[in-house]
Amino acid sequence: MPRKMTICLTPGSIGVKANQMETIQDAHNFGYEAVQPFGDEMAAMSAGQMEECNGKRKEFRLAWGQSGLTVDFRKDDALFRKDLAGLPSIAAALQKAGATRVGTWISPNHDSLPYMANLKQHAARLREVARILGDHGQRLGLEYVGPKTLWTAKRYPFLHSMAEMRELLGEIGASNMGFVLDTWHWYTAGETLADLELLKNSEIICIDLNDAPAGVPLDQQIDSKREIPLATGVIDTAGFLNVLQGLGCDAPVRCEPFNAALRAKPREEILSIVAESMRRALALIKL
Repeated sequence: MPRKMTICLTPGSIGVKANQMETIQDAHNFGYEAVQPFGDEMAAMSAGQMEECNGKRKEFRLAWGQSGLTVDFRKDDALFRKDLAGLPSIAAALQKAGATRVGTWISPNHDSLPYMANLKQHAARLREVARILGDHGQRLGLEYVGPKTLWTAKRYPFLHSMAEMRELLGEIGASNMGFVLDTWHWYTAGETLADLELLKNSEIICIDLNDAPAGVPLDQQIDSKREIPLATGVIDTAGFLNVLQGLGCDAPVRCEPFNAALRAKPREEILSIVAESMRRALALIKL
Protein backbone atom coordinates (compact mmCIF):
# COMPACT_ATOMS: atom_id res chain seq x y z
CA MET A 1 0.00 0.00 0.00
CA PRO A 2 1.54 3.39 -0.97
CA ARG A 3 2.23 5.81 1.86
CA LYS A 4 -0.50 8.44 2.20
CA MET A 5 0.84 10.19 5.29
CA THR A 6 2.61 13.42 4.38
CA ILE A 7 5.60 15.13 6.03
CA CYS A 8 4.18 18.45 7.16
CA LEU A 9 6.01 21.68 7.98
CA THR A 10 4.50 23.41 11.01
CA PRO A 11 7.12 26.08 11.69
CA GLY A 12 6.07 27.15 15.18
CA SER A 13 6.33 23.62 16.51
CA ILE A 14 10.04 23.48 15.66
CA GLY A 15 10.92 27.03 16.68
CA VAL A 16 10.87 28.68 13.25
CA LYS A 17 9.08 31.96 12.58
CA ALA A 18 7.39 32.29 9.19
CA ASN A 19 4.23 33.63 7.58
CA GLN A 20 2.10 31.58 5.19
CA MET A 21 4.02 32.30 2.01
CA GLU A 22 7.39 31.86 3.73
CA THR A 23 6.22 28.52 5.14
CA ILE A 24 5.18 27.34 1.69
CA GLN A 25 8.57 28.36 0.27
CA ASP A 26 10.45 26.73 3.16
CA ALA A 27 8.48 23.51 2.72
CA HIS A 28 9.44 23.41 -0.94
CA ASN A 29 13.09 24.29 -0.33
CA PHE A 30 13.63 21.62 2.31
CA GLY A 31 11.56 18.77 0.87
CA TYR A 32 8.45 18.73 3.02
CA GLU A 33 5.25 17.36 1.47
CA ALA A 34 2.58 19.39 3.28
CA VAL A 35 2.32 22.74 4.99
CA GLN A 36 0.37 24.19 7.89
CA PRO A 37 -2.43 26.55 6.87
CA PHE A 38 -2.62 29.69 9.01
CA GLY A 39 -6.35 30.31 9.27
CA ASP A 40 -6.16 33.69 10.96
CA GLU A 41 -3.68 34.98 8.36
CA MET A 42 -5.81 33.62 5.53
CA ALA A 43 -8.91 35.32 6.89
CA ALA A 44 -7.12 38.67 6.56
CA MET A 45 -5.97 38.04 2.97
CA SER A 46 -7.48 39.69 -0.07
CA ALA A 47 -8.81 37.42 -2.81
CA GLY A 48 -5.65 38.12 -4.82
CA GLN A 49 -3.34 37.26 -1.94
CA MET A 50 -5.21 34.03 -1.30
CA GLU A 51 -4.98 33.08 -4.97
CA GLU A 52 -1.24 33.82 -5.05
CA CYS A 53 -0.60 31.86 -1.87
CA ASN A 54 -2.62 28.83 -2.86
CA GLY A 55 -1.23 28.95 -6.38
CA LYS A 56 2.31 28.73 -5.05
CA ARG A 57 1.36 25.79 -2.81
CA LYS A 58 -0.13 23.93 -5.77
CA GLU A 59 2.86 24.76 -7.96
CA PHE A 60 5.10 23.13 -5.37
CA ARG A 61 2.69 20.17 -5.07
CA LEU A 62 2.28 20.62 -1.33
CA ALA A 63 -0.74 19.29 0.52
CA TRP A 64 -2.38 21.21 3.33
CA GLY A 65 -1.63 19.99 6.83
CA GLN A 66 -3.55 20.95 9.95
CA SER A 67 -4.40 24.45 11.09
CA GLY A 68 -4.23 25.35 14.77
CA LEU A 69 -7.54 26.10 16.49
CA THR A 70 -7.84 29.84 17.14
CA VAL A 71 -10.48 29.49 19.87
CA ASP A 72 -9.31 29.45 23.50
CA PHE A 73 -11.78 27.07 25.16
CA ARG A 74 -9.69 26.47 28.29
CA LYS A 75 -10.30 29.70 30.22
CA ASP A 76 -13.34 31.87 31.03
CA ASP A 77 -16.53 31.94 29.02
CA ALA A 78 -16.10 35.56 27.91
CA LEU A 79 -12.82 34.77 26.13
CA PHE A 80 -14.31 31.61 24.64
CA ARG A 81 -17.30 33.54 23.24
CA LYS A 82 -15.06 36.27 21.83
CA ASP A 83 -12.85 33.77 20.03
CA LEU A 84 -15.81 31.70 18.87
CA ALA A 85 -17.35 34.75 17.21
CA GLY A 86 -14.28 35.06 15.01
CA LEU A 87 -14.17 31.40 14.03
CA PRO A 88 -16.65 31.42 11.10
CA SER A 89 -14.53 33.84 9.03
CA ILE A 90 -11.39 31.81 9.73
CA ALA A 91 -13.12 28.52 8.89
CA ALA A 92 -14.47 30.06 5.68
CA ALA A 93 -10.94 31.14 4.68
CA LEU A 94 -9.60 27.65 5.32
CA GLN A 95 -12.43 26.19 3.27
CA LYS A 96 -11.73 28.59 0.40
CA ALA A 97 -8.08 27.54 0.42
CA GLY A 98 -9.02 23.85 0.39
CA ALA A 99 -7.71 23.06 3.89
CA THR A 100 -9.83 20.59 5.87
CA ARG A 101 -8.02 19.74 9.15
CA VAL A 102 -7.78 21.65 12.43
CA GLY A 103 -5.99 20.45 15.56
CA THR A 104 -5.75 21.43 19.21
CA TRP A 105 -4.73 19.95 22.57
CA ILE A 106 -6.53 19.24 25.82
CA SER A 107 -4.95 20.29 29.10
CA PRO A 108 -4.57 17.21 31.37
CA ASN A 109 -5.29 19.08 34.59
CA HIS A 110 -7.30 21.92 36.18
CA ASP A 111 -6.99 24.06 39.28
CA SER A 112 -10.69 24.14 40.16
CA LEU A 113 -12.79 21.81 37.99
CA PRO A 114 -13.07 18.11 38.95
CA TYR A 115 -12.94 15.57 36.14
CA MET A 116 -16.66 15.33 35.26
CA ALA A 117 -17.28 19.08 35.46
CA ASN A 118 -14.27 19.66 33.24
CA LEU A 119 -15.45 16.99 30.80
CA LYS A 120 -18.87 18.59 30.49
CA GLN A 121 -17.41 22.07 29.98
CA HIS A 122 -15.04 20.80 27.30
CA ALA A 123 -17.84 18.90 25.58
CA ALA A 124 -20.22 21.87 25.54
CA ARG A 125 -17.64 24.29 24.19
CA LEU A 126 -15.99 21.98 21.67
CA ARG A 127 -19.38 20.91 20.35
CA GLU A 128 -19.96 24.51 19.32
CA VAL A 129 -16.50 24.73 17.78
CA ALA A 130 -17.02 21.48 15.85
CA ARG A 131 -20.37 22.67 14.51
CA ILE A 132 -18.87 25.85 13.05
CA LEU A 133 -15.90 24.00 11.58
CA GLY A 134 -18.19 21.30 10.17
CA ASP A 135 -20.30 23.96 8.46
CA HIS A 136 -17.13 24.88 6.56
CA GLY A 137 -15.89 21.39 5.69
CA GLN A 138 -13.38 21.15 8.54
CA ARG A 139 -12.48 18.23 10.80
CA LEU A 140 -11.26 18.87 14.34
CA GLY A 141 -8.61 16.73 16.02
CA LEU A 142 -8.02 16.68 19.79
CA GLU A 143 -4.69 15.74 21.37
CA TYR A 144 -4.48 14.15 24.79
CA VAL A 145 -1.41 15.04 26.87
CA GLY A 146 0.19 12.01 28.51
CA PRO A 147 3.05 12.87 30.91
CA LYS A 148 2.36 12.11 34.56
CA THR A 149 4.43 15.15 35.46
CA LEU A 150 1.69 17.26 33.85
CA TRP A 151 -1.57 15.56 34.79
CA THR A 152 -0.50 15.58 38.45
CA ALA A 153 0.68 19.21 38.35
CA LYS A 154 -2.63 20.76 39.45
CA ARG A 155 -5.33 19.86 41.94
CA TYR A 156 -7.55 17.92 39.51
CA PRO A 157 -6.13 15.57 36.87
CA PHE A 158 -8.02 15.48 33.57
CA LEU A 159 -7.98 13.14 30.60
CA HIS A 160 -4.52 12.05 29.50
CA SER A 161 -5.02 8.87 27.47
CA MET A 162 -6.57 7.66 24.24
CA ALA A 163 -9.37 5.85 26.10
CA GLU A 164 -10.30 8.99 28.04
CA MET A 165 -10.21 11.06 24.86
CA ARG A 166 -12.74 8.63 23.39
CA GLU A 167 -15.00 9.49 26.32
CA LEU A 168 -14.79 13.20 25.50
CA LEU A 169 -15.35 12.61 21.79
CA GLY A 170 -18.37 10.46 22.65
CA GLU A 171 -19.75 13.15 24.94
CA ILE A 172 -19.37 15.76 22.19
CA GLY A 173 -21.01 13.52 19.60
CA ALA A 174 -19.73 15.35 16.51
CA SER A 175 -19.04 13.32 13.39
CA ASN A 176 -16.24 15.64 12.19
CA MET A 177 -13.97 15.07 15.19
CA GLY A 178 -11.13 12.71 15.99
CA PHE A 179 -7.61 12.43 17.36
CA VAL A 180 -4.35 14.30 17.10
CA LEU A 181 -2.00 11.37 17.67
CA ASP A 182 1.43 12.14 19.10
CA THR A 183 4.08 9.45 19.62
CA TRP A 184 5.22 11.36 22.71
CA HIS A 185 1.82 11.28 24.41
CA TRP A 186 1.14 7.72 23.23
CA TYR A 187 4.42 6.71 24.89
CA THR A 188 4.00 8.74 28.10
CA ALA A 189 0.42 7.46 28.49
CA GLY A 190 1.86 3.92 28.59
CA GLU A 191 -0.08 2.87 25.51
CA THR A 192 0.73 0.10 23.05
CA LEU A 193 0.48 -0.78 19.37
CA ALA A 194 -2.71 -2.67 20.23
CA ASP A 195 -4.30 0.62 21.31
CA LEU A 196 -3.51 2.14 17.92
CA GLU A 197 -4.98 -0.85 16.12
CA LEU A 198 -8.42 0.05 17.52
CA LEU A 199 -8.45 3.28 15.50
CA LYS A 200 -9.91 3.98 12.08
CA ASN A 201 -8.25 6.22 9.50
CA SER A 202 -11.26 8.55 9.65
CA GLU A 203 -10.54 9.17 13.35
CA ILE A 204 -6.95 10.33 12.80
CA ILE A 205 -6.93 14.02 11.97
CA CYS A 206 -3.20 14.64 12.29
CA ILE A 207 -0.01 13.11 13.72
CA ASP A 208 2.97 14.39 15.71
CA LEU A 209 6.30 12.52 15.73
CA ASN A 210 8.77 12.97 18.57
CA ASP A 211 11.26 10.90 20.52
CA ALA A 212 11.96 10.88 24.27
CA PRO A 213 15.20 11.50 26.17
CA ALA A 214 17.04 8.30 27.06
CA GLY A 215 17.59 7.29 30.68
CA VAL A 216 14.52 9.07 32.07
CA PRO A 217 11.85 6.89 33.73
CA LEU A 218 8.47 7.03 31.99
CA ASP A 219 6.68 8.79 34.85
CA GLN A 220 9.43 11.41 35.07
CA GLN A 221 9.41 12.50 31.43
CA ILE A 222 8.98 16.28 31.06
CA ASP A 223 6.76 17.57 28.25
CA SER A 224 9.10 20.42 27.31
CA LYS A 225 12.14 18.14 26.98
CA ARG A 226 11.62 15.98 23.91
CA GLU A 227 13.78 14.83 21.02
CA ILE A 228 13.32 14.79 17.25
CA PRO A 229 12.13 11.50 15.70
CA LEU A 230 14.60 8.60 15.96
CA ALA A 231 17.09 10.62 18.03
CA THR A 232 17.17 8.09 20.88
CA GLY A 233 14.97 5.17 19.87
CA VAL A 234 13.12 5.29 23.19
CA ILE A 235 9.78 5.56 21.37
CA ASP A 236 8.81 2.80 18.91
CA THR A 237 8.39 5.08 15.91
CA ALA A 238 8.54 2.24 13.38
CA GLY A 239 5.83 0.25 15.14
CA PHE A 240 3.65 3.35 15.54
CA LEU A 241 3.87 4.37 11.89
CA ASN A 242 3.42 0.86 10.53
CA VAL A 243 0.20 0.35 12.48
CA LEU A 244 -1.12 3.62 11.06
CA GLN A 245 0.03 2.59 7.58
CA GLY A 246 -1.99 -0.61 7.97
CA LEU A 247 -5.04 1.51 8.77
CA GLY A 248 -4.61 3.38 5.50
CA CYS A 249 -3.82 6.58 7.39
CA ASP A 250 -3.65 9.68 5.20
CA ALA A 251 -2.99 12.32 7.88
CA PRO A 252 -0.29 14.98 7.82
CA VAL A 253 2.68 14.23 10.09
CA ARG A 254 4.62 16.99 11.82
CA CYS A 255 7.50 17.19 14.31
CA GLU A 256 6.89 18.90 17.67
CA PRO A 257 9.96 18.29 19.84
CA PHE A 258 9.98 21.38 22.11
CA ASN A 259 13.74 20.96 22.10
CA ALA A 260 15.82 23.92 23.31
CA ALA A 261 19.03 22.80 21.59
CA LEU A 262 17.23 22.48 18.24
CA ARG A 263 15.53 25.86 18.59
CA ALA A 264 18.88 27.56 19.25
CA LYS A 265 20.17 26.64 15.78
CA PRO A 266 19.83 28.84 12.65
CA ARG A 267 16.41 28.52 11.02
CA GLU A 268 17.73 26.87 7.84
CA GLU A 269 19.54 24.26 9.90
CA ILE A 270 16.40 23.55 11.94
CA LEU A 271 14.33 23.11 8.79
CA SER A 272 16.93 20.76 7.30
CA ILE A 273 17.45 18.68 10.46
CA VAL A 274 13.72 18.19 11.01
CA ALA A 275 13.00 17.35 7.37
CA GLU A 276 15.75 14.73 7.34
CA SER A 277 14.61 13.15 10.60
CA MET A 278 11.03 12.98 9.33
CA ARG A 279 12.11 11.38 6.05
CA ARG A 280 14.13 8.78 7.98
CA ALA A 281 11.16 8.06 10.21
CA LEU A 282 8.65 7.63 7.40
CA ALA A 283 11.15 5.48 5.49
CA LEU A 284 10.57 2.89 8.23
CA ILE A 285 7.07 2.28 6.88
CA LYS A 286 6.73 -1.07 5.14
CA LEU A 287 4.93 -0.37 1.87
